[in-house]
Amino acid sequence: MSDARLREFATRYATAWSTQDPERFAVFYAEDGRLQINDGEPSVGRAAIAATAASYMVAFPDMIVALISVSFEDDRATFRWHWTGTNNGPGGTGRFVDMTGYEEWTFNGDGLIAESRGHLDQAEYDRQMGVEAEDEL
Repeated sequence: MSDARLREFATRYATAWSTQDPERFAVFYAEDGRLQINDGEPSVGRAAIAATAASYMVAFPDMIVALISVSFEDDRATFRWHWTGTNNGPGGTGRFVDMTGYEEWTFNGDGLIAESRGHLDQAEYDRQMGVEAEDEL
């Protein structure tokens, strides 16, 4: 994939995260694609990926994901993002989050994401959401 095509793909992907349309987001993945965030349980298949996206979109209805950079190295692309949103969904805290992170992508032969391994600073996310750290014993 050329640099220009990768950048265009990443720009559309970031926009799709921000649309409140989980199906529009999921089509960037292969039918059997896989999305994993930090060490969480992976979402496998477009339906599961759409459900994961929907959970974020519902929890953060004003969510915006913006592309910071995207690059290829060996057989992986790295998509660096900036995410903002207010946790105003059902049962939300009303807290605003402002995070950066990245995803490592591998592609299938059709140019769709076969696997995405997402990374964000969980401790910082918890802090912004007002989650108290568990006391160490």
